Amino acid sequence: MRRLLLRVLVGMVAVAALAYAGDWAVLRVRVARGAGFGSVEVSRFMVTPLKSGKAEYDFLDRAEVQCTRSAFPQMGDDPCWWVEQHRSEWILN
Repeated sequence: MRRLLLRVLVGMVAVAALAYAGDWAVLRVRVARGAGFGSVEVSRFMVTPLKSGKAEYDFLDRAEVQCTRSAFPQMGDDPCWWVEQHRSEWILN
């Protein structure tokens, strides 16, 4: 039983590694063709803790955030599908 569980675990790690490597390769091809990156407009807010234990929320601005057209975070940027679902950026002060 333990051996089967180990094989399943190794198989899952291998599939995840292959999926990430394939996503990276597809993104490299897209970057070479000029279509690997996108941008999404997000709203930025600043959260300032007050002495009373409450928090003050201030709207800062709207900004364009660079993202990758991939399934996983690559090249230091989040994927566009993730950024499109999380259009608020919170900055703690």
